[in-house]
Amino acid sequence: MSQNSSSEKDPTIPYDMPIEVLPSDIDMMGHVNNTIYLRWVQEAATEHWDAVAHEDDHTAMVWLITRHEIDYKRPAFEGDKLVARTWVGYYEHHKCERFTEIIRLSDKRIMASVRTLWCPISQETKRTVRLSEEQIGRYSKGRKPA
Repeated sequence: MSQNSSSEKDPTIPYDMPIEVLPSDIDMMGHVNNTIYLRWVQEAATEHWDAVAHEDDHTAMVWLITRHEIDYKRPAFEGDKLVARTWVGYYEHHKCERFTEIIRLSDKRIMASVRTLWCPISQETKRTVRLSEEQIGRYSKGRKPA
C-alpha cells in the first residue's frame, strides 16, 4: 500500500497520485492519448519529489528526464478513475531510476508500466549535480548493484 503523508519521507515507499480521465485526455481513437500517460508520469514524480525532498535539496535542484521506457498494456477511457503509483529505483551514473504504474481503480488492472531515468540538475548552474552518498540514500534504493 502506498503512503502519501509528507511526514513519511521514504521515497522508496510507493506514492499514489489520483487521476480522473478527462475529455481532453482522449484522442481520435476514443481512448487516452499515449502522451497523456507520460504527462501523468511526470506529474506523479513531481508530486512525490515535493512530498519527500528535503527543503535544501528542493530549492537547490530539479530533475530532468533523460529516458522513458513505457509499456502500454490496455486503453483507458473518459471517466475512468486511475492512480499513478510511483517509486524510486537505483542510482547509477548520475541518474536515478523511477518506476510508475498507471492503474485503473475499478479492477486494479495496470494500464501502463513506465521506467524513467532522471538526472539531478542544479537550479543555479543548470548543470548535472553529483549526489552525495546521503542524497543517494535519500532519493534512491542506493547505488545499482554491479
